Amino acid sequence: MTISSPILSWQETPQTQQVLWRSENGTPPPKKLILADDTLTADQAYRLAAEGCGLLWQGDFHNARQLLQAMARRCDRPVKKPRKVTEPVTDPARLFHLHRQAQSQRARILAMVLIPLNADYTIPLKRAPDVLGACHEVYGAAVGTGSILSLRELQSLIGAHEWRKKGVPIPALSAHIHPHYGVFSPMRGEYIELVANAPLPSTSLAFDIGTGSGVIAAVLAARGVRQIVATDTDARALRCARENLAQLGYADQVTLINADLFPEGRAPLIVCNPPWIPARPSSPIEHAIYDPDSRMLRGFLDGLATHLEPGGEGWLLLSDIAQHLGLRGQADLPEWIDQGGLRVLGSIDIKPQHPKTSDQTDPLHAARAAEITTLWRLAIKN
Repeated sequence: MTISSPILSWQETPQTQQVLWRSENGTPPPKKLILADDTLTADQAYRLAAEGCGLLWQGDFHNARQLLQAMARRCDRPVKKPRKVTEPVTDPARLFHLHRQAQSQRARILAMVLIPLNADYTIPLKRAPDVLGACHEVYGAAVGTGSILSLRELQSLIGAHEWRKKGVPIPALSAHIHPHYGVFSPMRGEYIELVANAPLPSTSLAFDIGTGSGVIAAVLAARGVRQIVATDTDARALRCARENLAQLGYADQVTLINADLFPEGRAPLIVCNPPWIPARPSSPIEHAIYDPDSRMLRGFLDGLATHLEPGGEGWLLLSDIAQHLGLRGQADLPEWIDQGGLRVLGSIDIKPQHPKTSDQTDPLHAARAAEITTLWRLAIKN
């Protein structure tokens, strides 16, 4: 079998098969491919996947899901300790990088279970679900040819489709935000609570930098800010925000712009919730969590003074988890604020309440348990 990205080709009697390869996170197709069905054991599948062999599923769809779960359990088995006694890893940064490596390896292995998709987004397998709506939201109109994608990606599409229908409850809005596939979901509500309760310096105009789902712009609009300019560089995020703001009735108050950080002009209030962890993302949605070299954070602090009106405030929403992970020094943020010609007017803290803060089996539990999320009120130096 040969594979030529983005086309997968293999010999199957009586002719060669060719289909498109789909991967929203840019993962290349596997270099080796075999046809697999219900006779394949989990141990065999795990071994083949670990060797980089794609398993194009031909059997029952529900059995493919069960196989994937069994492979995941094998990925999560504790690694056998070497006979030689070694010192346990205690450095937070080292623990974080080892955790990321393990996550990446796990994702690579589990992505090797592949599902065929017809041109009309039907799955030619027994007991396959209807994924037309989920595929149409992500891939758009059918392209007239079949394709292959990993079962894990298909599950992500289905999950995103359900969240988009169901929505995420936002108490500050007494309504729901409906995230799209690839757009960060506002599941952690503490930063939203901070925006909903901090004293507003003005209700005339605000900039929302990196709007994502549009939730911060919506909260500002609900608080009476008359005009909001919200920016993002991701087309999916802008579509998602536009849809959410329209559903909430705030479309006339919010202008959405494709811009890297700031729009033109100045505002008396500028809000930014950048990614909190300075590390490299491994998929598009992780850009909302990981910010290599703190690019967005530093860009916001470097440009804030030139976009704030005199007497205005910049609100920086930031967790200190990077400090607890050893990825950012305690003095870095104060230094970057000072270098940006800014001063701190005050800060408001809140403790996260998500389940991982109490999960002692999480390798990063110590950092998560100590984490604080802060709204920094920044102003131009006098």
